[in-house]
Amino acid sequence: MKLVVGLGNPGRKYEATRHNIGFVVLAELAKRHGQGRPKAAFQGDVVEAAIAGEKVLLLGPLTYMNRSGSSVRAAAAYYRLAPEELLVVCDDFNLPLAKLRVRACGSAGGQKGLADIIRHLGTEDFPRLRIGIGPVPDGWDAADFVLSRFGGEEAAEAAQAVGRAAEAAAVWVTEGIDIAMNRFN
Repeated sequence: MKLVVGLGNPGRKYEATRHNIGFVVLAELAKRHGQGRPKAAFQGDVVEAAIAGEKVLLLGPLTYMNRSGSSVRAAAAYYRLAPEELLVVCDDFNLPLAKLRVRACGSAGGQKGLADIIRHLGTEDFPRLRIGIGPVPDGWDAADFVLSRFGGEEAAEAAQAVGRAAEAAAVWVTEGIDIAMNRFN
């Protein structure tokens, strides 16, 4: 079994914001591979999925971005998953809009949801898929920028990135992190 975690903030106020692109990728994976409706578990919404015969749990923590770690730790502990059996999907304003970056491990790089997951798991050694939402425009506060919505052409680029990110997550499940990195970075 694998666990794919999409990061975002719960509630209507945050729907369709740049910061919630992890939730959008999770929804796309559920649409493509899900086996039923979301259920409440592990302080989040969970959808069971199957990708090429592999059982996958799709988790969207409802703890707010900065507190995602407790949800991820609870799911990983319950299913006795090793860190390499977990993929975290999140936004990154340091990457250009729609650029994907798949990594086997690494630091949080300023992403507070990743930082909390690292703190709760006690390791940086888990795969992650970052989706570019940046750069932050001159004169903008980074927090205001990540909570803004995509507009016009940006929305179309972001939608394409979501589709590619869902493909990248599926490749990670079926073919592993190295192939996912080679194909989508």
